[in-house]
Amino acid sequence: MSTTTSATTRQFCQISEANGVREICLNEPKTRNALSLGMMNEILNALKQTWEDTNLRCIIISSTGPIWSSGHDLKELVPERSEEQQRAVFEKLTEIIYNIRKAPVPVLAKVNGVVAAGGVQLVASCDIIVCSEKSSFITPSANFGVFASTPAVAMTRVMSHSKCLDMLMTGHPISAREAYVQGMVSRVVPNEELDAEIVKIVDAIKHKSRSVLALGKEFFYQQLELTLDEAYKQGAKKMTENLKLNDSKEGLRSFMEKRKPVWSHL
Repeated sequence: MSTTTSATTRQFCQISEANGVREICLNEPKTRNALSLGMMNEILNALKQTWEDTNLRCIIISSTGPIWSSGHDLKELVPERSEEQQRAVFEKLTEIIYNIRKAPVPVLAKVNGVVAAGGVQLVASCDIIVCSEKSSFITPSANFGVFASTPAVAMTRVMSHSKCLDMLMTGHPISAREAYVQGMVSRVVPNEELDAEIVKIVDAIKHKSRSVLALGKEFFYQQLELTLDEAYKQGAKKMTENLKLNDSKEGLRSFMEKRKPVWSHL
């Protein structure tokens, strides 16, 4: 695997890449890492880069400052803005989320702070979400006359409907631990262990076949939209397709021969 290291500081984000791991770090703490169109364009562009490069094994979305993200930049949503401009803001975050799903590698959210509104939508849409104990999640926009309808789409797909509506209707925050219990996040760790936990997950991913994880991730999201009967039918077909991959053949041989597999990522 390539050990190339690169880092770029853009207007809103820091983008770094090393040893197959790309990190997109929201880096505008003065705006509480608001998801402005400029910020979202940088996230999207970094997210979509070089998917065909088999050296890329996972993508991490993180942030600087005590606020992971405060959600959309409200200055872009005020009544003085045109309906087209307002719609563009919501559609841009939707585009990011679609590309998180389409990415051929796992996309991790590394959370160490307060996540609000559209930030909750972004985090809840990642494949694996790891947060520190000091993190919290809140959807307060009904307090100023805007129901968080697009965050609700992401939230209701990963947590109970009653808790989702509790957050949306009251604007009350939930702790990292409660977010874990509700299914919004994958893991919660002490603040000082967050980096080590991310390394542990990334290391596990990098020991797997990229092609196998890509195939599995694609089907995982596809089957969510199917009936149970159709999901099982398509799942059987997908597993048969999986067995045709070079890495599947290598993995089965290595298991039978009691050795570590040598992945070609094909």
